[in-house]
Amino acid sequence: MPLVRARCPKYAASIAALSAILLSGCAYSPSISVLGAYFPDWLFCIVAGVALTVVLYLVLRRSQASHLLWPSAVVVPTLVTLLSLAVWLTLFQH
Repeated sequence: MPLVRARCPKYAASIAALSAILLSGCAYSPSISVLGAYFPDWLFCIVAGVALTVVLYLVLRRSQASHLLWPSAVVVPTLVTLLSLAVWLTLFQH
């Protein structure tokens, strides 16, 4: 039986080193205990961002200024992201 050489990509060591460096940032995962279960803090920030976006939308609609949210397919996800990051920066500074 002939000896079969394993084929390995030319840059396998570089890819392995780069992935190890990039994944080393995942070692610390901040979490919050809710009734004994641990949830990541970014989950609460996203929920707060969605809730604040809904409140902002209702306020703008009630004040007849909902035309400021046009095009909503772009503005609403941007508002959710902005408000989620603002909540994260405000509440979870490490």
